[in-house]
Amino acid sequence: MAVHNVTLIRGDGTGPELVEATRRVLEAAVATSGSSFNWDVVEAGVDIMETAGTPLPENVLESCRKNKVALKGPITTPIGTGFRSVNVALRKELDLYACIRPCKSYKGVRSRYENIDIVIVRENTEDLYAGVEYDLGSPEAQTIIDMAGGKIKPGSAISIKPFSVEGIRRIIKIAFDYAIENNRKKVTAVCKANIMKYTDGLFYKVAREVAAAYGATFAPGTPAAAQPDPTMADCAGKGAGIVYDEWLVDAMCMQLVQKPENYDILVMPNLYGDILSDLGAGLVGGLGVAPGANIGADCALFEATHGSAPKYKGQNKVNPTALILSGYLMLKYLKEDAAAARLEAAIEKVIADGTHVTYDMKPDRNDPTAVGTAEMADAIIAAL
Repeated sequence: MAVHNVTLIRGDGTGPELVEATRRVLEAAVATSGSSFNWDVVEAGVDIMETAGTPLPENVLESCRKNKVALKGPITTPIGTGFRSVNVALRKELDLYACIRPCKSYKGVRSRYENIDIVIVRENTEDLYAGVEYDLGSPEAQTIIDMAGGKIKPGSAISIKPFSVEGIRRIIKIAFDYAIENNRKKVTAVCKANIMKYTDGLFYKVAREVAAAYGATFAPGTPAAAQPDPTMADCAGKGAGIVYDEWLVDAMCMQLVQKPENYDILVMPNLYGDILSDLGAGLVGGLGVAPGANIGADCALFEATHGSAPKYKGQNKVNPTALILSGYLMLKYLKEDAAAARLEAAIEKVIADGTHVTYDMKPDRNDPTAVGTAEMADAIIAAL
């Protein structure tokens, strides 16, 4: 039995109603084990911009740092203008360097594929999402254009793509640790090292060294490390039986469409992970069933992969499955394994039955028997 102190970020758009549905389901899931939650409810997003002056007030970060675990509803990110993503800011401020996004088939979810069970491990803090950009006409952009010796056209805006050895090392490590903890058999590093030889080339170099340190088996044709990572001697042999291989990101997109059954854990830099996690969600039926976990050294935040869908705000219409599955990942993180197993079984049962599901999970999206967000949560609670 335990009382878990968890920050609850309600989000904006449909976020608050999704969070409320998920909160009720999680409380019911742990009650059987005698555990409970002490929620610290905080606000972030566009809905509080006028009163708070920022979409990410300091009290949100303070609560996350204090409680070490957070569940977040979707938050709107403006496209092209306005503030930068609150989601990205949370990951950077809390150093949530690993994004784990399972892509798993559930019976009853419409998809062209069956029996998909892939986990995408995405580096969260570096790469082009590091936020190092210089606007058109800025002195910094002009300096870089001058340094490039004609490789960059005049009148360019510039983004910087930083990779660090430590950043790569820790994301590859978490991929192997996840594989060990969840009895996975293969870790595939994905990038574009044939073109970006220094940045993505470094990603492969460090990944090979970490794989060698774990004692992984290198797939045929995968270059071996020059030596195992000398800083990771404590991992020696822990990855025995796990296969390490590499694919270029463009080829991996084709592989996932043609032969998704060949892959298990895919680990990659930030931008590629953002794109491929949506591709993975498409393999299993869409973002409505795509959960996410953002993990740092001493803090974790759980959120759905999809956005806030503000046009459906307050309509009790949107699918809560992705956020509830994110709650399932949170239960596993909190070592509430029995509650997590009950919850996933209940979700599977409700989806497979197909009666108490939202409109997007019906064969006909206009089916009048579709239920709302709250009612689908009620059905999952009843199935626990």
